[in-house]
Amino acid sequence: MTHQLTEDLDKILASGDFYFESLGDGKYRSSWHTQGAWNAHEQHMAPASGILTYELEKFQPRDDMRIARLSFEIHGLIHAGEFEVTTRMIRPGRTIELIEAEMTAKGRTSIVARAWRVITGDSSSVHGIEDARVPGPDECAPEDITRFWPGGYIRSIEMRVAPGHRPGRGIAWLRTPYSLVDLKDASRLASLIGLVDTANGVAPRVQPGDGTWMFPNLDLQIHMYRIPSGEWLGLDVQQSYGDDGIGLTSSVLHDEHGPFGRAEQILTVRSR
Repeated sequence: MTHQLTEDLDKILASGDFYFESLGDGKYRSSWHTQGAWNAHEQHMAPASGILTYELEKFQPRDDMRIARLSFEIHGLIHAGEFEVTTRMIRPGRTIELIEAEMTAKGRTSIVARAWRVITGDSSSVHGIEDARVPGPDECAPEDITRFWPGGYIRSIEMRVAPGHRPGRGIAWLRTPYSLVDLKDASRLASLIGLVDTANGVAPRVQPGDGTWMFPNLDLQIHMYRIPSGEWLGLDVQQSYGDDGIGLTSSVLHDEHGPFGRAEQILTVRSR
């Protein structure tokens, strides 16, 4: 480990009941609870996507609109420690808006996030959802995910799984006792989005601990036909690998009231 890396890790908060410390003006410092599973000196994508959602929600908010789609493009290593998020309007509009947030650290872009905000209205007369409900968290058994995955983020979450869980397919519920930001003002949407990326490790087709294969995701795409609530995030996950080194993790997203959207993650499947 280099001297610079050691200094960077020393700056990361080792404790606290939050994932990120706000330093003001879009600047943050990650806590140990954000530590990733692939590298000890990087952030996990899950809380990183939560803090980007937090910034997107705060940018020029409108009471008559809500976020319907979120996309996160991972440009490279998500460095632990201090970083900055800058947000801008890409496409203003009366009924739809496209906004963007960019996370930068050490002079490089880590993640670019975009959100479509859509005007809301009464569609109750044609309301209907085709995604099936899944067993709730009270019907699922505790699972120690730290048996398979390392890192501070994984240690920060509670996981329960439904019967029939297997490699490539499974239903899991997640929650965390930690606040997304030390200010404790994050919405339930931002807090739950900060758990969604965990889907890629919920029912992997290969055992992550055997050191043979890696399957990190390059992106995270989330579509929501309803705004979620509560502390539990449900993931109905299936993971597929092609034969040319590319895979896909697909999830139906749930809260305790039922399904609310879907998530997709494209994977690079690599032999170590």
